[in-house]
Amino acid sequence: MSGRIPLHVIDDESSSYYVSERKIYPREVSGRFNRLRVAAVLWLLGMFYLFPWLRWNGQQAVLLDLPARKFHIFGLMFLPQDFLFLSMLLIIAALALFFFTALAGRLFCGYACPQTVWTEVSIWIERWCEGDRNKQMKLDAGPWNREKILRKGARHLLWALFSLWTGFTFVGFFSPIVDLTQRTPLAWGGWETFWILFYGFATWGNAGFLRQQVCKYMCPYARFQSAMFDRNTLIIAYDPMRGEPRGSRKRGLHSVLARARGLLDKVTAYNYVFRASQHPSAADNRAQASGTIVLADTAGATAEPLPKFTLDQLGDCIDCTICVQVCPTGIDIRNGLQYECIACGACIDACDAVMNKVGYPKGLIRYTTQNHVDSKPVRVLRPRIVVYACLLLALAGGWMYGVTHRSLLIAEVLRDRNVMYSQASGGRIENSYTLKLVNKDQQPRRFVIDVSATDMPGISLRDGPQTVQAESGGVVSVPLTVSASAEVSGRHDVQFQVRGVDMDAKTTVNSSFFGPLP
Repeated sequence: MSGRIPLHVIDDESSSYYVSERKIYPREVSGRFNRLRVAAVLWLLGMFYLFPWLRWNGQQAVLLDLPARKFHIFGLMFLPQDFLFLSMLLIIAALALFFFTALAGRLFCGYACPQTVWTEVSIWIERWCEGDRNKQMKLDAGPWNREKILRKGARHLLWALFSLWTGFTFVGFFSPIVDLTQRTPLAWGGWETFWILFYGFATWGNAGFLRQQVCKYMCPYARFQSAMFDRNTLIIAYDPMRGEPRGSRKRGLHSVLARARGLLDKVTAYNYVFRASQHPSAADNRAQASGTIVLADTAGATAEPLPKFTLDQLGDCIDCTICVQVCPTGIDIRNGLQYECIACGACIDACDAVMNKVGYPKGLIRYTTQNHVDSKPVRVLRPRIVVYACLLLALAGGWMYGVTHRSLLIAEVLRDRNVMYSQASGGRIENSYTLKLVNKDQQPRRFVIDVSATDMPGISLRDGPQTVQAESGGVVSVPLTVSASAEVSGRHDVQFQVRGVDMDAKTTVNSSFFGPLP
């Protein structure tokens, strides 16, 4: 971009960076994207609430046992020695976020973000207790009476039960959930009780009250999304060339695609959008759209109100504002892309339903790219997409290979440095070692330990090959004494071999053997 962008500092005479917001009452909507969002919510909540109860090889399938420093995940056990895999997994998650955001926008926010998922459930509870959007607004505006107390009380009671269940399940990932269930709350540990209450309170507050404010003020993702978006990124966009000028009309008027008017030019269409935002209609005022986007005239000219258009001049937008009413963040998508938009697709379903009723083609609001809206070529395979994809595939492939081919046995040898060597009866030279062995399998295993050296044929363990047993995830320290013939002198390389008796695992650890100086 070669042109300068004029900036103006606005002093609102306020010392607060937080704006108190009105409550948003999302209107219920149905459609393909709503069905997809409901399916995603049920799938993700199902995994969250079900996984702690699953059993795998006789134990909890997913258990992050922090006191024992063992992570059990579907038959795999990760120990502190596997921290590399956790680091790689976090890098892969961050890179996947960059990749999918650059390619498909904020689909994660609209369909899979925990804040979105639990907020959706709290909205379902609210509708079940208090009714639809209009009934909720009427109930909140009315005086406190028996009906209002019962409905509000039922809503908060169900919210509290759902939140405590969420907190209990969360703790069940870190403490065996069956044992947690069998104990009474008074028998829970202090930290278990704290985290159940804390996580439950966080769910109750974030999903029940803060809702879109978490996305707007607390989540950094919306703030840095502009660094990952470009004009070929998938977004939800309103088509002003087809929709403007907006306005109500009687049935029977055909779509602009079937009329001689056709599509507006881009400059005129966006001029209408700007002027409509500066002079909202009565329907816009009733919808009370929020959002931080400010459409300002940088040339200093005043925005004149839109004139009254004839029916033939109207676009396909009937200015019903249902797209605003269904938005969970309360924005007007017709004003353009805003960082509050979580790409949930509710406005698309609402607009498509209205277009069906008036007999217009769908797609006035749709998933698209800015280049497509502006009738410019769209490029899916862009340099950043290719780079992200290659890095993601390489890291994910390396992570999968490392996890599936990692050894279930870890061994290391520490040589006794206090004594260089000792001479036993019969003149044999001996060195002392401590072998530490870690069993990363889910079951107790037995291992055989032996020693060898290429330039010392007579070397052996003093008591012969040793067999030890290691519990699942256990660390075993085995003292070893290596014996060699009296003729040995100087330093020699030795190898300790550890192999499983009842499992296919083996490893070799190198060390040094010292004898008298020649």
